[in-house]
Amino acid sequence: MCKQCELNPVYEFTNKRKLCKNCFVNYFLKKLLYTIRKFKMIQTGGIIGYKKINTLKGVVLEDLLLFLKRKSGIELVKLPNKKANKIASDSSIDSESNEIVNLIIEKNSLDLKKELPVEKNVIKPLYLFLDEEILLYAKIKNLKFKEEKVKKNKIANFIQEFEKKHPEVKRAVVNSLLELYK
Repeated sequence: MCKQCELNPVYEFTNKRKLCKNCFVNYFLKKLLYTIRKFKMIQTGGIIGYKKINTLKGVVLEDLLLFLKRKSGIELVKLPNKKANKIASDSSIDSESNEIVNLIIEKNSLDLKKELPVEKNVIKPLYLFLDEEILLYAKIKNLKFKEEKVKKNKIANFIQEFEKKHPEVKRAVVNSLLELYK
């Protein structure tokens, strides 16, 4: 049962805490606001640009940006037509952890800075979300998206399997990068 409202859970954390649909959406939005504040991604009056794509992460990013527009008064523009002072990327903890490990293995550690949540004018509001959480949010909100085939290399497959046996590995990889550039 959901810890807060005693309804059937739709999500369970690694610590066995469970959330129902409404509590999960609230958790998701609070985590988004936390990510925005923690990494100072958006300032009041900012103009955020994004590419409208119908992939899972693309539609969730657009939904969250519309939420932020209502909440904080930012201006949203669809790229490439308009100018923006920040560009929102749909990168998640899964894609970030894969890229970080790839860069380390390929010995391109100088490129690691581009995997931070804010790099120059690019922001990553989904930076702290697992793909699993993003998918659940889209399903709960009935967002329509196009399934995409993601080609995974050996490293991505290794990380995925490692995460199954040792939850929180992806989060640990990203947190290690954040500590490195503190």
